[in-house]
Amino acid sequence: MMLIAMAWVQSLVFALLSLIHLNWGFGGDWGFDKSLPTNEEGKRVLNPKSRDSMIVGVGLFLFSMFYMVKAEIVFIDLPQLVVSAVGWLIPIVFLLRAMGDFKYIGFFKKVTSTDFASRDTRLYSPLCLLIGLNGILITMDLF
Repeated sequence: MMLIAMAWVQSLVFALLSLIHLNWGFGGDWGFDKSLPTNEEGKRVLNPKSRDSMIVGVGLFLFSMFYMVKAEIVFIDLPQLVVSAVGWLIPIVFLLRAMGDFKYIGFFKKVTSTDFASRDTRLYSPLCLLIGLNGILITMDLF
């Protein structure tokens, strides 16, 4: 029961993140500037295009669907190899994001004085860490 609840929450988080990225892909700008790392002079170090946001949004939607399957909300018969591989791939990606690039992003970033760095330390990296840890617990089926 706990595993299903954890997968359900994980699915909802990915669905929300997917909607935000798809909104950006369709031209919305809510939170867009605040989600991109900048250097000390305030210049963006990433400049994603609408297409990039759409690709990320679709990927996050697929992650949401994966956890809907794990939560038994959606029934899709996936090969066990796919379930295992994706079950480990998703948390690894988010744990790596939480660690970061060692300059602008993640817990180990060197540039810490920007507005983005502050939000990343308080919100983005902890969220990625929680997604990663929750994904591992779901994949290991410890509950």
